[in-house]
Amino acid sequence: MSLLPCGRHASRLYSPVHSSVQTHSSHMAAHPAPAPDDCHSRLLSAAYETFLEEGYRASVDRISARAGVSKQTLYNHFPSKAELFAAAIHVAMEAMLASLGDAGRNLNLRERLIDFGVRYRSKLLSPSGIGCYRAMVAEAPHFPELAATFYRSGPQQTAARLAVALEEAMHRGELRRDDPEFAVTLLLSMLVGHERFHVLFSGEPAAEPDPAAVGRIVDCFLRAFAPEAPSLAAPRKAL
Repeated sequence: MSLLPCGRHASRLYSPVHSSVQTHSSHMAAHPAPAPDDCHSRLLSAAYETFLEEGYRASVDRISARAGVSKQTLYNHFPSKAELFAAAIHVAMEAMLASLGDAGRNLNLRERLIDFGVRYRSKLLSPSGIGCYRAMVAEAPHFPELAATFYRSGPQQTAARLAVALEEAMHRGELRRDDPEFAVTLLLSMLVGHERFHVLFSGEPAAEPDPAAVGRIVDCFLRAFAPEAPSLAAPRKAL
């Protein structure tokens, strides 16, 4: 495989002491080194995919080969494997975020919850979502600060956004007044909880996102938090 230098590190890797490079300068001109941002993004993409597939045990040799660069180039961008892992997990955080606000505002509450549920399940139960969950659970004891950041920027942020939306629905009378955080915990558990364990330990992939299945979950949730019927005043006794 042909390995290309990246950006500001190209001069270091292709210095004049490498006579073979000088000999083939015309060949290099035909294959210019990728821009720094391109190289960095390729490394991040390769690390993200490899760590999700193999966990932290994945070798930097495999990651650099996947990105099409030398191992030295990888270390020029990421001084350590731990820093590369942290950067890959930050990419995963952004990929895993889902928000009820992403749904169209012209949809009613049930439609918005179904839209959110389909997207949430497709993110967390996808091969990349399962790989990210598996990697973080395995490495959390070794990277406690990264694990805490992942939680705050991923699951906690999704839950907080959803809690705001459900609280607004409670104020509009679309849901029964209750603790929105409890409602969020219940809904997210219904959407992913057991099925994620099934995918993790059974070896079977998750089913394709099914709006009808999500609709059943959402309907159960809406029945649990249905607005209370207004109480009818007792009839007055005739005098």
